[in-house]
Amino acid sequence: MRPARAVARLTAGLAVVLVGVLLAPLTALLPADARRRPARWWCRAVIRAFGVTIRVTGAPAPAQGPLLVVANHISWLDIPLVAAVLPGRMLAKREVRAWPVLGPLAARGGTLFIERDRLRALPGTVREMTRALAAGGRVIVFPEGSTWCGRAGGTFRPAAFQAALDAGAVVQPVRLDYRPAGPAAFVGEDPLAASLWRIAAARGLVAEVRVLDPISSVQYPDRRSLARAAQRAVASDSANRPSASVHQWVGSSPAAVSSARTPA
Repeated sequence: MRPARAVARLTAGLAVVLVGVLLAPLTALLPADARRRPARWWCRAVIRAFGVTIRVTGAPAPAQGPLLVVANHISWLDIPLVAAVLPGRMLAKREVRAWPVLGPLAARGGTLFIERDRLRALPGTVREMTRALAAGGRVIVFPEGSTWCGRAGGTFRPAAFQAALDAGAVVQPVRLDYRPAGPAAFVGEDPLAASLWRIAAARGLVAEVRVLDPISSVQYPDRRSLARAAQRAVASDSANRPSASVHQWVGSSPAAVSSARTPA
């Protein structure tokens, strides 16, 4: 793609993000349910401003009741992508709160923050998630914990699924895919600025959100079996899909690669 068009996309994307920052204090005054619609519109606007086409497939998610949305994790783009389809309270690492611009925006949007290096803090985070779900809310989690790019994915960590069990919430698995996969992939020590530019410069980038069959948490005795069921659902949906390559490793190893520094 011509650099001028990529610059225009990048500028438009950042401008839409800034609009969200400016309007966040106003939307924060709305009830939780009323905030979902503007959140969905804003996330869709961000994605489209970067030149990404959204494709949603699968059955509609349950409209009422507590819902734990779980998805595979490929890119920072996953965050607005899931929120554009199933807006709710995100679970993100604590470091995100300190990010300029995006950190305060995430906090105002009701993001739940987790300290991944402090296991003793985990029960408190699970209790927060349980309260949000018990109130009939929707919580979005990427249970792989970091971005994974390639044929295989990471293991779904079970902690978040305890909140679904405690609140009697339905688990909604979601499968995310990008075509082509390379521009969206966020792995290793990839700078966020480089990722933003790569997405803005991509030609014909399509992001697919496949909403899978919901899973009733009452059918499973513990969080580990529930996590495995959700992971099987997401993995089986991708079993017949073509292998995805990673931009840093195109033409070399097809093995999955994970990132220790993911923005989600």
